[in-house]
Amino acid sequence: MKRNMAMLLSTVLLGLSLTACSNDNSANNVKAPSNENADTGTPALTGDDLAFSKFPKPVDVHIGMVVDPTDKTLPEGDSVGNNPYTRYLKDKYNINVIVDWTAATGNDFKQKVSLTIASGKLPDGMVVDDRSFMTKAASSGLLYDITDIFNQYQSTQVKDIMASTEGRALENASYKGKMVALPNITVDTDGVHVLWIRKDWLDKLKLPVPKTVSDIEKTAKAFIDNKLGRDKTIGIAGPSKNSFPYSTFLVSSNNMGGFDPIFGAMDAYPGYWLDNGDGTVSYGTTSDNTKKTLALLADWYKKGLIDPEVGTRDNVGDPINANQTGIFFGPWWNGGYGNGDSFKNDPTANWQAYPVYTDDNKWNSHMKTTGSTYTVISKNAKPDVVKAIMIMNNALVRDEATFDLSVNVGWYPLRNVMAAANETEYEYTELMKVLKGETKPEDYNKPNSLYKLMYADAKKVKDVVKPPYDELNVGNFSTANFGDFQRLYSLLIGDRPFSTTPIDKKVFSVTYNQTATMETKWANLKKMEDETVMKIILGQAPIDSFDKFVKDWKSQGGDEITAEVAELLKK
Repeated sequence: MKRNMAMLLSTVLLGLSLTACSNDNSANNVKAPSNENADTGTPALTGDDLAFSKFPKPVDVHIGMVVDPTDKTLPEGDSVGNNPYTRYLKDKYNINVIVDWTAATGNDFKQKVSLTIASGKLPDGMVVDDRSFMTKAASSGLLYDITDIFNQYQSTQVKDIMASTEGRALENASYKGKMVALPNITVDTDGVHVLWIRKDWLDKLKLPVPKTVSDIEKTAKAFIDNKLGRDKTIGIAGPSKNSFPYSTFLVSSNNMGGFDPIFGAMDAYPGYWLDNGDGTVSYGTTSDNTKKTLALLADWYKKGLIDPEVGTRDNVGDPINANQTGIFFGPWWNGGYGNGDSFKNDPTANWQAYPVYTDDNKWNSHMKTTGSTYTVISKNAKPDVVKAIMIMNNALVRDEATFDLSVNVGWYPLRNVMAAANETEYEYTELMKVLKGETKPEDYNKPNSLYKLMYADAKKVKDVVKPPYDELNVGNFSTANFGDFQRLYSLLIGDRPFSTTPIDKKVFSVTYNQTATMETKWANLKKMEDETVMKIILGQAPIDSFDKFVKDWKSQGGDEITAEVAELLKK
């Protein structure tokens, strides 16, 4: 596998070295895609000229699309197939997006993708949110080998972002040595989950910021006892029916409402394959520390500290946005992007982000893979359609900073985020320099920069954030342009812990991909795990049921899979 991946990476890099890159950064100066202009005698397009070229005739791209049913940002009269982003693609590149079907975020979309793959009838493109969907479609012979077209059509920025992962993104997007998907490349901090808490509630009760698990328990009880929520008070929000109690090796980031920081503070890493340091591996969910953490969460739920509707709510953000809860857990963007209605409903909602520490003052965090979503393309797509999907991806990476984000960028067709791994901490550091007058926005005017949103953010930051800058809170931010507010709040508040505080223990999974046995047995093992964990938290099963789960998990394939992961560790 390594040899195949090395050969594939070498092929891609060789092709890139033969590709001239244009410095033209104008979305308006577009040309017809072509590699063969022998009839006219003009040079073939290469590099960014090709990556941002406009088709001479409309190219129809049929897609399946996930939609957030709670999002209300589309202008009146617009739709999933006719909005600012689809019109942009039509005007700039002659790409006509046709939405064959939509499904709501969460289980509805997963079920639709699963059925679509089972039927063998894929749209031209769709973004799947689990690598197992990609490998299932690839093993069934449903996906286009995009190796050559990607090599030709990736833009300078996409190339640099891919390179920033040192081959990991390419490996994740490949199956049996062939690139079969566009990989999602997200910032490292997407996988670092923190405590989000209403600092204004703390101030009202004259309470300090909680640091440890026991501190959080006391604070949640104080919030409830003093009835600080609107209509009702929930101490700690939890996962919905569409989210998870913790991230896993297959879905290792962006787990809004999960209990990841609590597990980390208990030195537990469920869902991850752990290197034991002696040549062996173990599955984190089966550890004693995971059992202890589940017992703690069950106790919190019994005491009424956790949302009574945990695991059954349609949307994890509902009690957060309704300002009924004072605590939740999630990555940097969950406070800003993820809870926008909370600020609309209460402009004084001072959500702040902090690490959760062990009792001996250590910050432990699991770490993510390069990304968890993949743009898969049907093997039946015509070459021009495949090229169009490459251009759509290039355009999103380059031009997202210019979009009017008052319309949620999630409406962009086949949106699959690509960003440098250290983008958020770089932006936090540099934006603070701009605010303090140490640098100027123009210092970041670098076309095709690896940090694709930096210049745009630098130009906006002083319009959104007002002094004093030493301890930013919600009162420092203007919501006049709400899209800008959400991004800058997420960066300057949500990413502050990761950018300013070293993590004492970073835990990576030995693998973030499935082994051979997982392809046939993992679905049943994961179902057993999910049911056991939630039943224990909800008090529907005693904590001792955990021991039976571990025994059954091992006998029904867990031991066999553990041995396979151990072989990966050796390699």
